[in-house]
Amino acid sequence: MKTSEQERIVQLVTDEIYEAYPFLIEKFGQNGRDRTEEDNHHHLDHLAAAYEMNSAAFFIDYTNWLNNVLTSRNVPTYLIIDNYERLIRLLGQITLENENEKRVYIAYLEQALEHLHTLSKR
Repeated sequence: MKTSEQERIVQLVTDEIYEAYPFLIEKFGQNGRDRTEEDNHHHLDHLAAAYEMNSAAFFIDYTNWLNNVLTSRNVPTYLIIDNYERLIRLLGQITLENENEKRVYIAYLEQALEHLHTLSKR
């Protein structure tokens, strides 16, 4: 994924999240918004690595780690699920230079969502 494509997706996702959950800005301030952007860059970077390795398991391992870190900081799993759902939808709506890469990202995100749903039922 080109840097400009990644930046566009990160901004769209972050804007949507903070519009849907205005309490986040009250709870975490601008630092929280900056972390959300940073997290989404990490999500996309890990998707890129998983794509290069042809390994959904790599992205699921990252998702497990992410869930452990964020829940320990009082960020609930449902916000990660929401974030991934937004990434899937937005990726599906835009054209990327590499459409196969986009399809794989969406597939890996969907697998990670299934995994997160099993964690949230525990």
